[in-house]
Amino acid sequence: MLPEGGIPLTLYDLVAPGLQLRCDPRYRISEIREADPLGADALLAALPAMNADADVAALTVALRTLVPDPDRVAALGVTDALAAMRDLGILLGSLKRHGTEPVAAVPEVLPVLEELSRRTDMVPRDTVHHYTTWNPLGARRRMYTGDIMESNLQDAVRMVFPSLVAALDTCAELARREPYEPGFALALDRTAQHVQSMVDSIDFTVANVSPVFFAQEMRSYFEEIDIAGVDYLGPAAAQVPLWLVDLTLWQCDRSGPAYDAFLDDSVRYSLPSWRDHYAAHKGGTSAVSKLSAAISWEAADRLPPQLAASAVSLARVLRILKTFRARHMTIARKAYSEDVRLYEVGSGGAPIELLRSVLDLTRDNETLVRRSIERSRTPVA
Repeated sequence: MLPEGGIPLTLYDLVAPGLQLRCDPRYRISEIREADPLGADALLAALPAMNADADVAALTVALRTLVPDPDRVAALGVTDALAAMRDLGILLGSLKRHGTEPVAAVPEVLPVLEELSRRTDMVPRDTVHHYTTWNPLGARRRMYTGDIMESNLQDAVRMVFPSLVAALDTCAELARREPYEPGFALALDRTAQHVQSMVDSIDFTVANVSPVFFAQEMRSYFEEIDIAGVDYLGPAAAQVPLWLVDLTLWQCDRSGPAYDAFLDDSVRYSLPSWRDHYAAHKGGTSAVSKLSAAISWEAADRLPPQLAASAVSLARVLRILKTFRARHMTIARKAYSEDVRLYEVGSGGAPIELLRSVLDLTRDNETLVRRSIERSRTPVA
């Protein structure tokens, strides 16, 4: 039996309930999903039909109808403000998909978006979190097309959110530890469990979402829109911050210019605490660098047991990351092949070449760790 939403039971179902215990209102997923502060349920149920007809006039009226007055916005708490941005956002993306800049068409939405941004401490439009994690399930689900593949795409992204939240803690713990400490390998093993959800997600996507459907139906809904002279990307899966894990494993000091530039732009679409994590650790020493330095001090053929355990655990989590990125690369190549694609760059604003670059960086770091293990004759699990 499948849980509500249709995705198979995964680590998501074990981790998700614990999010409610955290203080951040952005983790009150069920509350945000249930919220309908703008009374948008009935109107957004008709959204797929409006998009199918490319009915810009109806979409414009719908957006104008949902725009609340300033007093109403000022009274919203964080959870309601997130739900309001979710519901306005899917109309923003729909209008842009049909060639209309939404703020130009409905100027009165601008101060509302700016106030919602201030109240939620996020960018002034919807993000991947609004479109997936905070989106209602069942009949109230907000969708651009209403196609089952779109709901599968949403579920594939939704299932990784709790694991990424948990990885935030384990990666912060890893940054505080050294390879000789038992906690170093333990933090890596827990991180590996969380990252495995990304592989489960990509496998679910391969099985349930056609690259052609994404390229020719969904991609156009994730175009950037202009808000007060600044372009903001749509709620693309590329905003899912796997960089949270990369950062402390290898990226903070073993990256490349293209990936660094991509992250500098992508971080703004994240939750406030995730942005704080990035700021705190981007100038740190990575797990790969710590391990390499520790091993270089060991002259013997065999590493001390704890250092060997740390090396094996680090190689394991890097291998999982490499597996995810290789499968993601395969999907992207199909979706952006010349005979399929409608756009030159991905929905996250980056070309396919960046995916190849990050895969190569991940593989290079994994190779470095594995070679150090092989030189020390440490068995690899």
